[in-house]
Amino acid sequence: MGNAAQFNPLTHYVDTGGVSDHVFALFHLLGLKLAPRLRNFPDRRLACFGKPSVCKGLSPLMGKPINEEVILSNWDDIIRLAASVKNGSVKPSALLRKLGAYRQQNRLYLALGEIGRIERTLFMLDWMETPQLRQECQAGLNKGEARHTLAKAVFAHSQGRIYDRSPDAQQKRAMALNLVIAAIIYWNTMYMNKAADHLRRAGKLLDPSLLKHVSPLGWTHINLTGDYVWDSGTAKRSNERPLHLSYAVGMKMQNQPSSSNVPP
Repeated sequence: MGNAAQFNPLTHYVDTGGVSDHVFALFHLLGLKLAPRLRNFPDRRLACFGKPSVCKGLSPLMGKPINEEVILSNWDDIIRLAASVKNGSVKPSALLRKLGAYRQQNRLYLALGEIGRIERTLFMLDWMETPQLRQECQAGLNKGEARHTLAKAVFAHSQGRIYDRSPDAQQKRAMALNLVIAAIIYWNTMYMNKAADHLRRAGKLLDPSLLKHVSPLGWTHINLTGDYVWDSGTAKRSNERPLHLSYAVGMKMQNQPSSSNVPP
């Protein structure tokens, strides 16, 4: 919520650490989709309306039934809660923290959890029945983790921590980190495109559909230490650096067997 990107990310891929029934509920109420990779999947129980014995084929997977009464009695407050998050009146993290402080006495917290159990059950059923969903979740999570790994490498001088106290300073620090990451991604994307064009002209690009699996988040070829000089004039340079074709040829020759190992 409240991201400044030009696109609207409707699907969010997370690992087990970012999953709870209340998060599932909030995503549903806000019109978003949560696609987590769940750990200990067999230990999680499905929820149903009515007695679990009705679903005979799924009885080993069934947990306690949905408490419909607590949802209905708190529905107006649930809608008001979702609207407050939508218009930015309250942060979702602060909201969940306050609701969870007295979870046993807070019926709104219980109602939100029941809605989350419904959404988690629907997601688990889709997960079991749809191999494509499992592949998309894994691919989406890999992209996110690769971005976090790059951010950690760029931010290594502070060990991945932001020590600024004020929210404005923290925001500026995060924006500066995103700027460097965006520059690296832009650089990689531009030269990956040049490399793909070279392979296409040489007739060596066998399957163009595989390009979508190539990530621009690598940084082993980039010097991350030192000073970032933004007014050095390189941004105005029209000519691009040539591809390292000699390096690619050298790597190819290294992978080939030597003449002494070739049988006569």
